[in-house]
Order: sequence, then C-alpha cells, then structure tokens
Amino acid sequence: MTIHKEGRVLLLVLLIVFFGLNYAINYFFGQGFLFYAVLIFSIAFYLIILQFFRSPNIRISIDDKIVLAPADGRVVVVEEVNEGEYFKSNRRQISIFMSPVNVHVNRNPVSGVVKYFKYHAGKYLVAWHPKSSLENERTTLVIQTNSGVEILFRQIAGALAKRIKFYVKEGDNVTQGNEFGFIKFGSRVDVFVPLDAEVLVELGQKSKGGVTVLARLKS
Repeated sequence: MTIHKEGRVLLLVLLIVFFGLNYAINYFFGQGFLFYAVLIFSIAFYLIILQFFRSPNIRISIDDKIVLAPADGRVVVVEEVNEGEYFKSNRRQISIFMSPVNVHVNRNPVSGVVKYFKYHAGKYLVAWHPKSSLENERTTLVIQTNSGVEILFRQIAGALAKRIKFYVKEGDNVTQGNEFGFIKFGSRVDVFVPLDAEVLVELGQKSKGGVTVLARLKS
C-alpha cells in the first residue's frame, strides 16, 4: 500500500497546518478541552484524507478476452443504451459508483491503443444521477484491443469530485490494469462493451479496480 502521487502535496500541507494549529492552541490555551477536541478532530480528518489517497498494490492477470473494472466501487448500472458520442449505436453500459471511502485510482479495463480521447467541461450533478454521464465534467476514452474490439469508458465527476486527472492521450499504447487517471472525492466510471459481450457483474455488486471482471468479449 502506497500513497498516490495526487495526494502527497495535500497531505503534507494538511500535516503542517494541523501541527501548527494544535501547537498554537496548546501554547495559548494549554491542554484543556479545546486542545483535545481539536487534536481528535485533526487526527480523524487527516486519516480520512489519508485513506482516500491510498494506492494498493494489486496483482493483475492480463487477458485480452476480458474487461476489468476500472475502479473500486459499486455497480449501479447494467443496461443496453445508445452511446451517442463515439459509437452512435447501442452498447452495453456498466457503471461503477465510487464513494469517498473507495480507492480512486482509475485503471485501464483492457490493453490496446487509445483511439479516441476527449475532455468535456460540465456540471457537477451527483454521480448517480441519470444525466451525469452526459452533463457532468467528464473524459471519454476509447481503447482498441489487439483483436480490434473498441471499449469506451468515461471518468465522470460528481458533486464532490471536481477534479479529474488523466494520464493518457490519443495514440498511446496502454496495458490492462495500469493507471489511466484519478478522480478526487467521489465519482463514477462508465464502461461500454459490445452487445455480444458476456456481462459478469450484477447491480449492487462491489468491484475492485484491476481485479473484478466486468465482461468477457466474444472476439
């Protein structure tokens, strides 16, 4: 388990701020009720932020026939929809909601070449809102696998998640399970697979990024 690079500066700043705050309270007011109340709050708040930026080491088995979960969270959508940005045809959508307590590292669901990437500015509706996929701040990525299948997935910002980070661009060769981005403080990732793919998860099921198999591809 390590601390993700997106959180290191913030965690250092918070540590300095909380140390200075508690030192000042102790200096001016002594170790009374106020000191211990602020100390307990500081430790609890810091631990919450610390766990949010954790980046666990996982073992990934690469398989061109499967689509891995891009994030930790809970499956909130499994349905056939019309994907209108890139495919402009029906696909099977699988959506994962990440709460603030989940690991927020985003991982490539498949290996291949990034055929399409676009960042969309937008709103900050709650991540489970039906219109969040179309109206919220988001990124859209399409990876073409070695067998020619195209998998589309989106990072979607939520009401708290107002900072999407991404580390890929069109033309990049990416490896299944490696990081492609990070979303801070609660969000959602949508994955679109072909209609003939075998979906292997159910609504409400918990997912683990880079480990849980969302679907098996036919080709």
